[in-house]
Amino acid sequence: MKTIQLSYPHQIEKASTPATVAAIGFFDGIHRGHQKVIKTAADLAKRQNLTSAVITFHPHPSVVLKKDKQHVSYLTPMEEKKHILSQLGIDRLYVITFNKQLSNLEPQAFVDQFLIGLHIKHLVAGFDFSYGHKGQGSMETISEHARGEFSFTKVEKVRDKQEKISSTLIRQHLLSGDVEEANHLLGRPLTIKGEVVEGDKRGRTIGFPTANLSLSENYFLPKPGVYAVTVGYQGRLLKGMANLGYKPTFNEEVNQPALEVHLFDFQEDLYGSELTVEWRMFIREEFKFDGVDSLVSQLTRDEQKIRTYLQEI
Repeated sequence: MKTIQLSYPHQIEKASTPATVAAIGFFDGIHRGHQKVIKTAADLAKRQNLTSAVITFHPHPSVVLKKDKQHVSYLTPMEEKKHILSQLGIDRLYVITFNKQLSNLEPQAFVDQFLIGLHIKHLVAGFDFSYGHKGQGSMETISEHARGEFSFTKVEKVRDKQEKISSTLIRQHLLSGDVEEANHLLGRPLTIKGEVVEGDKRGRTIGFPTANLSLSENYFLPKPGVYAVTVGYQGRLLKGMANLGYKPTFNEEVNQPALEVHLFDFQEDLYGSELTVEWRMFIREEFKFDGVDSLVSQLTRDEQKIRTYLQEI
């Protein structure tokens, strides 16, 4: 998959780009609803022998449009988004820089520049996609703004249990610890990548050595607590338990939750390695224990429960 970074105005000549079927949207999470849009574009491109593409934006529009929101966390930060899209068989990814100048573009100017100007012959988008200044353009106006240069497909909402699948709904499940439901809506486990860094080594002194992860991007994290996880490492899928939280038993003063992973039946040195953590099930809240003995006793029970659960995976 070829990734092309764009900003307004871009310098790409239409004649130099292949005729393309494109899916457009922010696609945070690339959940089952997004996948329907993207797969529709990929299938149409294949049938018509055209190039398939995804057009997306970075950063999230709220960073630019909401003055009080300077930091956004993502279900799928850009590198994760690229990885998933390449797995879906997309040929090209256009990443448009979302800034004030772009947000002020009139709908027709946006279409001329980023759709007609990129040789899009067919556009696929969700029913609620909007474009142009203050979202004035919609799937109801796209026919007019296309000016006969491209056709389009509007994908209706994808529901699960009568509820529209959305990134917002998935975030709500994660904040309540329901990673199983979040994974169901995503169509795959929520994943977070990070590098193993030096920790306080306290875990190994109590029989639960942990890999402390420094997260590589701005991930939207689930509710603090203990989780069943599977972990990708050098082509292997390992099983373990993760603690996301503030280590209250040891009275550590930390502002950001730390992520530690204890891998089952694993002895290798992981320092400097990248791990891919797949969140599987919420086990319990993070507690402040009376002492190390009660902590170890609880961790032992957690491990037994998680081993049983992960037998199915």
